[in-house]
Amino acid sequence: MTSPLRLLIAADTFPPNVNGAATFTQNLASGMAARGLDVHVVTPAASKRHGTWYEEYDGQRITVHRLPSDRWWPHDWLRYVKPWRARAHMREVLDRVQPDVIHYQSAVVLGRAAVREGASRGIRIIGTNHLMLENMLEHTQIPKFLQGWASGIWWRDAHKTFAETAALTTPTRRAADFLEQNGNLHDVLAISCGLRTSNYTPKFQAKSPRRILFVGRVTGEKQIDVLLRAFAKLEGDDLFFDVVGTGDQLQQLQRLANELGVAERSKFHGYVTDQELRKIYTEATVFAIASIAELQSIATMEAMASGLPVVAANSMALPHLVHDGETGLLFEPGNVEDAREKLQRVLDLPRAQREALGQGGLMNVQAHDIDTTMELFERLYRGESVQSVGRDSVNEQDHSLDGLPKR
Repeated sequence: MTSPLRLLIAADTFPPNVNGAATFTQNLASGMAARGLDVHVVTPAASKRHGTWYEEYDGQRITVHRLPSDRWWPHDWLRYVKPWRARAHMREVLDRVQPDVIHYQSAVVLGRAAVREGASRGIRIIGTNHLMLENMLEHTQIPKFLQGWASGIWWRDAHKTFAETAALTTPTRRAADFLEQNGNLHDVLAISCGLRTSNYTPKFQAKSPRRILFVGRVTGEKQIDVLLRAFAKLEGDDLFFDVVGTGDQLQQLQRLANELGVAERSKFHGYVTDQELRKIYTEATVFAIASIAELQSIATMEAMASGLPVVAANSMALPHLVHDGETGLLFEPGNVEDAREKLQRVLDLPRAQREALGQGGLMNVQAHDIDTTMELFERLYRGESVQSVGRDSVNEQDHSLDGLPKR
């Protein structure tokens, strides 16, 4: 009997962390286990307790190797493996696991170590980049005037990691173009993070009160303050603003809500369970996101699967999901007045027209079904070419470079 393919996923963030990359990695691990692969995850320990044990996600048992980690104090929850110890830890894991394929989730600490150690052993390596450098630099203590220099160093080192990769992927074509343009790369493959649309429940009927919803990390690059300031200028006494997520900007945003006089109509939920989150999506009227650093935005896809129209910043990968006038409206990044005008326009639409935007998003998000994502990655694991897999990826269809940041 043939042994199952043994997959080692190297991830610098994994549950209990709550962010897009951690969610994708959890879905990848459980999805591949459900397809019969022997799945291992190597990741920083979530506390001082470290070691190897089984963890269960979506009913699948995963072997998780949690390495000794330290808290990164400029960030509200991030833990990391010391870079100068990462390769030694990775050698021990590789010796024990003997994987057929490695799939790393960023070219930072553990992804870098997995590639450096795995390539010399001839292991097939697949990479996915979830990182926008702006997200990481915000939580360092590097002065702003030195961040460009630090960025250049990171890109040069990351390129060495990417160069050892049999197939490099990222969630959207825009994000792939960004990597190719800024990292001197080619043939970066766009594969959606995917989601199970059947987990979400659209509610196409009158909702009262009307609720504007944001879901995600409460951090600077998400620019939630733009949404809050726009919300404060909206007309309508039955409007409420919900923020679901945690992060270092939470208290600052709560103070801002008080200053703007909308604290009584703003609710900061913090962390919620998956079941609670899906209910919040169902009861919302419109989803809003002002982020300038999204490589895909699982939260936006979840909103679309819940039948919500989306008002989003016209930045990075968001226009790939939000088609202006079809699934929602786009606004100029950072522009409070433009965000207010687009939110007001959606809220003031006759219910049938607003629901038509939600129906458009619901239809479009079906192409991002997670089973398709799992199939494409398994084909890469088993040796299929980037070109062959790319022909079946819906995200390879958008080649627009408009609005991509350059370093």
